[in-house]
Amino acid sequence: MDFEAYPFEKLTSLLEDITPNSDYEPLTLTIGEPQFQTPDFIQKTLQETSGLLNKYPKTAGESILRDAQREFVQKRFGVTLENSQLIPTFGTREVLFNFPQFLLHDKKEPVMAFTNPFYQIYEGAAIASRAKVIHLDLTKENNFKAEINPIQLKKCDLVIINFPNNPCASSLTLKELSKWAKAAIDYDFVLINDECYSEIYNDEPDPSLLEAAKHVGNESFKNILVVNSISKRSSAPGLRSGFIAGDAEILKAYMKYRTYVGCASPLPLQHASAAAWGDEGHVEENREKYRKSFALAKEILDIEIPKSTFYIWLEVKNDLEFTKLLFKEKNLKVLPGSFLSRGDFNTKHVRIALVENEAKTKDALLRISEYVK
Repeated sequence: MDFEAYPFEKLTSLLEDITPNSDYEPLTLTIGEPQFQTPDFIQKTLQETSGLLNKYPKTAGESILRDAQREFVQKRFGVTLENSQLIPTFGTREVLFNFPQFLLHDKKEPVMAFTNPFYQIYEGAAIASRAKVIHLDLTKENNFKAEINPIQLKKCDLVIINFPNNPCASSLTLKELSKWAKAAIDYDFVLINDECYSEIYNDEPDPSLLEAAKHVGNESFKNILVVNSISKRSSAPGLRSGFIAGDAEILKAYMKYRTYVGCASPLPLQHASAAAWGDEGHVEENREKYRKSFALAKEILDIEIPKSTFYIWLEVKNDLEFTKLLFKEKNLKVLPGSFLSRGDFNTKHVRIALVENEAKTKDALLRISEYVK
């Protein structure tokens, strides 16, 4: 399999011959990893259940975790899921990689579409699945929102969208998501929305594709799936706790497949994850940190605050030159948009992850502002 180098590997190669300005403390705003401590109650639960390491975990997940995740979906999105309509996963990366391989295995000439720019695991999954790829380009002209093209979608077996979006920080309304939910039925493709940034919002929460399915009368979530995780929500990427939810018929077969994959979460992690999914207070505290960061970004960079995510999709003249200059002159790393895209239309953006504390964020934004202005 011929996989593309990961964006962070490309960044290392881009900057390897550059000596950064040592007058500045190194700062990295490239990876979507919250730099805040995982809440104490989650750590305490992990410690208290460490004795369960002497037991094999179930592939299907323990009821304490499944129930916590279904309760989260009900409270957050107003959607009640049956037990058969949700599977706990080892984060979302593994499911986004192996689910396409499961779904497309028996297709003679599989076709997979996903938003572009994208989380590179989508492309890796397409390669592993031998799938032809259709890119759903997110551009300034379409407000970084995926457009429904019937000619393209009629060819697809699987479509992955990602809203709230990484890296563009764009969102879809319930009406816009509902059009996608309807398209999945009209053109008979499986539709996944990667919703792992759904809980990092400024004011109003984003809708789920599950809500959209119900909105168009698809009560059984036929052809509809979502994935989500606590990595961003709870500043706990190391817990690797996520889920896939929706179409029970698809998930029944996928559950059998997962028994062979061997990616069941250890029991202490499941208990700690259940505690995290069941608490909303710490999530609101996290959202307030990101609100402050974006308030600084608006003040310093004069940008519009995105509705959701912790990313700035900053427009520049040339993403590679901007990235090299910022590293050389200010000892600050950002990620070129072209490393997250295919095609040449995203050479004028860089992704900035506002995942640091308020002081470091202000420092970084002030360094950037000299070049933006």
